[in-house]
Order: sequence, then structure tokens, then C-alpha cells
Amino acid sequence: MDHNPDRVCVWPGYFNIRTSRRSGRRVPKDSSVIKPDLEGLFLASRKLGLKKIKREENISHPSRPHMNEGRMWVSRSGFTQSVGANSKEELLQLIGAQWRQMQREQKQASKEQLAKTQATGRRRNRQQPNSGGGSSKPQRSGFKKRSGFKKR
Repeated sequence: MDHNPDRVCVWPGYFNIRTSRRSGRRVPKDSSVIKPDLEGLFLASRKLGLKKIKREENISHPSRPHMNEGRMWVSRSGFTQSVGANSKEELLQLIGAQWRQMQREQKQASKEQLAKTQATGRRRNRQQPNSGGGSSKPQRSGFKKRSGFKKR
């Protein structure tokens, strides 16, 4: 691909909270996310206000050839005008902070949804919290006890 000084390449691996700075993370931990992917990076960039974005999927970073994480190209003039960042590092920190905030909101929404579904769960499960929802004896399927049957 031809060199274009107006474009900046952004990899999802720059935002991985589980990797160290030495291994390739380029933002501080408070701007890092869990399990970064190209789609999340794109959504965070759009929410931040970036307009000129190009995605390339199934491309691996040269230092991480086993991961086909993809990459995103951002216009330098575009992020300077829309976000006000002056450097790539500033842009990465802004995207990371936005992405982390999005993950927190998503986690909070899933917690609320889980609490809502548990409150409206089955009546049998709500009766006795420690009983497991039924009688203490296990049910034997297919076998009925006959009263007239005697063992020899």
C-alpha cells in the first residue's frame, strides 16, 4: 500500500488491557479495554466523532502475525478537525477512553437486564431460595411404586 502522510493506522491490539506496553499496548490502562476487536474500535471512533475512517479486516499486525485482528485507517486532517487531537497518541487515548466508557455502559445494561429477568423468573424458583426449586427427593422418571408388589 502506498504511503500517505495524511493517514494514521490504528490497530485494536493497541488497546488490549492484558498486554504490556512492551508487548504492544500504546495507551494507558485506564484507556484500555478487554478483548478489543475491529468492530468495537470502529464504533468507539464513530461515537467520538471521527468521520473519515477506513476498515481493513483479516490483516495481522507485523509483531502479532497469529492474530488477524484487522486495522483501521484514520485521516489525520479529519481527526484534527473533528476531535481536536494533535497527535496519534492523543487520538489513541481519546478513542480508548470512549471505548472503555462504552464497555462500562454495556456491562451495566447487561447487569440491569439480568436483574430484571431474575425478578420476573419462574414462580417455582422464587419460592424457596435454597431448595433449588423443587422437592428434596429426586424424581425417578418412568418408575412408579406399586403397592401390591412384594419382593421375594
